[in-house]
Amino acid sequence: MKIHEYQAKEILEDFGVPVPAGTVVGDPGAIDDTIGQVQREFDSEAVMIKAQIHAGGRGKGGGVKYCPDTATAAAEARRILGMQLVTPQTGPAGQLVQKILVCPAIDIAKEYYLAVTLDRGREQDVIIASAEGGVEIEKVAETNPEKIIKVWVDPQFGLQPFQCRRVVGALGFAGAQAKTVSRLVANLYRAYHATDASIAEINPLVLTEQGEVTALDAKFNFDDNALYRQKDIAAMRDLAEEDPAEVEASESNLNYIKLDGTVGCMVNGAGLAMATMDIIKLKGGEPANFLDVGGGASAETVRDGFRIILSDTNVRAVLVNIFGGIVRCDRVANGIVDAVKDLSLEVPVVVRLAGTNAEEAKEILAASGVDIVPAASLDEAAEKVVELTG
Repeated sequence: MKIHEYQAKEILEDFGVPVPAGTVVGDPGAIDDTIGQVQREFDSEAVMIKAQIHAGGRGKGGGVKYCPDTATAAAEARRILGMQLVTPQTGPAGQLVQKILVCPAIDIAKEYYLAVTLDRGREQDVIIASAEGGVEIEKVAETNPEKIIKVWVDPQFGLQPFQCRRVVGALGFAGAQAKTVSRLVANLYRAYHATDASIAEINPLVLTEQGEVTALDAKFNFDDNALYRQKDIAAMRDLAEEDPAEVEASESNLNYIKLDGTVGCMVNGAGLAMATMDIIKLKGGEPANFLDVGGGASAETVRDGFRIILSDTNVRAVLVNIFGGIVRCDRVANGIVDAVKDLSLEVPVVVRLAGTNAEEAKEILAASGVDIVPAASLDEAAEKVVELTG
């Protein structure tokens, strides 16, 4: 689950990480009062207007603006609020900006990058830091990887003070600032763990002209499987920022992620789903989605899956790839037949079933009278579905 920048800053502040104050506004009629409130509170006419969407690269898309005076701030706020913001992470359709953050402008002396995430290969948390923070951190990672340092944290011992000092030294802080940043690193790590985050990122972490260190921008993503014990975090979910089909899928206990291709995929098991998408690409096609119906798929689950897949108008054919283990293939077959009949499918459906009750499932499909293209193997199924997409 993702949250907005202003929400991420609230979490950081709760854990003792310094963040610049700001006020969120979503009502165009409240823009002038909000700007005036921030200006009076910080005795400064200059403010920043920042679009709040679940995507990075907002500045490159025109969603973050420095405003030296009230008139500019009001004009930029009205331009950004309600705009369809296109960034490298939104895709060409962009994302509707429904909230903006108004915060005081800060005199920046230096920008840094700091994040905590999980290194799955090492099975350890890793702190990632760089003295080359800001909007071009991805380019730094690509062209100058030696400027990015990593410190791995052994789960048996947790984060140690010497590791914080190593991060601080790599960033180039000294004296009183070094102590401040060392506490900041420790507090960021605490926030990451306590909230069951999959990543906690500050970019940029800035040193101001006045010598203060603050988190100018922040990002948190969370492990969905841990939200049951993170009620306050779950309450931050903004459904307006999520794909409607993905929201519907989560309500039906389906794991769905929309992609840009034309081949709809319905598979049981995340690993098999990834393999299915790979072989579709190998055969020259492009998957339209990731959809894992899970190990307990029923006829109703399959119908829900078809409805969600077909809500994407780019889908030209559907590949159902089920390996029966816990889930029985005959139950899936009944769901396929019901879905094809109930939803009046207008796209071809290729079905590959193997495992528990696969033969019974094939008989159900053959006797159903519905238009389904059978396949004996995944290789054959991928070839057929790619051919059917044209």
